[in-house]
Amino acid sequence: MKALFYVLSLLAIAAAAYFSNINKENFVEQQTIRVDTINQNKKVSANADKTKVELDEESKKLTDAKSARAEVEESIASLESKARELAREKAEIDSTLEEQAAELKAGQDSLEAAKDALVKLGFTGEVTADNIDGKIKELEDTRKVLIADIEELDTNIDAANNTVAKNRKEIGRLAGKKAERDARIRRNAMESVITAVDQDWGFVVIGAGSNSGFAPQNRLIVKRDGRMIAEVNPSSIEASQTIAEIDFDTVVPGVRLQPGDRVILTKPATN
Repeated sequence: MKALFYVLSLLAIAAAAYFSNINKENFVEQQTIRVDTINQNKKVSANADKTKVELDEESKKLTDAKSARAEVEESIASLESKARELAREKAEIDSTLEEQAAELKAGQDSLEAAKDALVKLGFTGEVTADNIDGKIKELEDTRKVLIADIEELDTNIDAANNTVAKNRKEIGRLAGKKAERDARIRRNAMESVITAVDQDWGFVVIGAGSNSGFAPQNRLIVKRDGRMIAEVNPSSIEASQTIAEIDFDTVVPGVRLQPGDRVILTKPATN
């Protein structure tokens, strides 16, 4: 009986040791899972923070791109407004020229009519000894009237010629002003092509320089297929080419500048 008791005790001790070992293994396994879970949570949090920073940067780039696009649209609207203003001025100049030409022709026609009347002056009808004195007096009176008319016409023609001369001078001034504006508009609308790009040093080479009238003072817009993709700042304008630095903050995400991209001015020249 005592031996049986010892056997049962040994079995109980063995069972306790077995279950204790099982519980220890479960605890170690759960502890490992807990540590892995904590590390995974930290990794996910770090990735989330990084993603938020990247989203904030992309949002800023999008805002800057929209602002640049608004500036381009404003520049285009300004150029279109100037073109309409110049068209109105040209129409006014053409109308003034036509009016002055009509006035000059009317004065010249009146002068020619008066001169023809003097040439054609003479005795009309039958002239006799009885009426010759009356005819002479009639012709003399007519001559005086015609001379007065001619003098008045000469005065009017001189005044008209002076007015025409002044108008022509003013038209010349306006034409010169229009030519200057046309030149500014041509400079504003001038496009050129990027011939080389250095991404490492952050600059592009534009295939136009001072010899072709390409002398930008402001930033340039880079376009591809009619869409703005970046802006560049001219740093060196040479005779046949222009060097410009890339503003990477304005580059559309995922886009790299390349030869063949076109550039235009961001702001028009003013008076």
